[in-house]
Amino acid sequence: MYSKSLLTAIAAALLLSSCSIRAPWRNEPVGQEVNVSFVVRKNLIVLPSTTMNGRSGEFLLSSSQPRTIVDPRFAQATGSTYALQLNEKEALRFTPVVADLHGVADAIIGGDVWGSHAITIDYRAGLITFQREGIHPEEMTVYRYASEPSVNISVDGRTIAAIVDTTSPDTLTLPRGDAAAHTRRNARVEVGTTDFGTIDVGLADVSQARIGNRLLSKLLVTIDYGRREVGLWRDPRIPL
Repeated sequence: MYSKSLLTAIAAALLLSSCSIRAPWRNEPVGQEVNVSFVVRKNLIVLPSTTMNGRSGEFLLSSSQPRTIVDPRFAQATGSTYALQLNEKEALRFTPVVADLHGVADAIIGGDVWGSHAITIDYRAGLITFQREGIHPEEMTVYRYASEPSVNISVDGRTIAAIVDTTSPDTLTLPRGDAAAHTRRNARVEVGTTDFGTIDVGLADVSQARIGNRLLSKLLVTIDYGRREVGLWRDPRIPL
């Protein structure tokens, strides 16, 4: 399925960042909406159209991570002040955590870049839309969250909260309980109004279920970081 070293490196970096002190977020005035193209590599969202302090790199999108992580090898070359350039006119300033990403990426872009605004992830179009005015909930199922962006899902008929995690290349990762680490099983999964049927899911040392890109890519996903809301819309153009 996926390289354990890839998953371990991402998990270790995100854990380190989540334990760091949050710095106040400030940004330059931007337009109401900015579209940023992305590609999917190894089932992770990569932002090749963006630059950081004028330099290109392998930048992954993390929907759930509060702070951006920059690999020290890339950080040494960019300096102490950071800005993610979305296009020729729009740049968003942020203060990252510096941590070894073990070659997975040069940076993992977290929620601090977007501040109190919203992003919409359109997997079919390969676009992330930065929305200054917030979420547009029309025809979406909207969920409120307290900490990391999350939604309610049904697993084998039981409703649980699951984190929306674009740094997971998997379908769904569940707390393993008494099961052996890095094992898998089948489960009947519903996300919002979408019934995915019985699918293969992972079991791991996580405190809360996490939805990965194999399921998220079937949906249009909006996260409003200011209002702490997640909106999901089933894209009928994408087969399950």
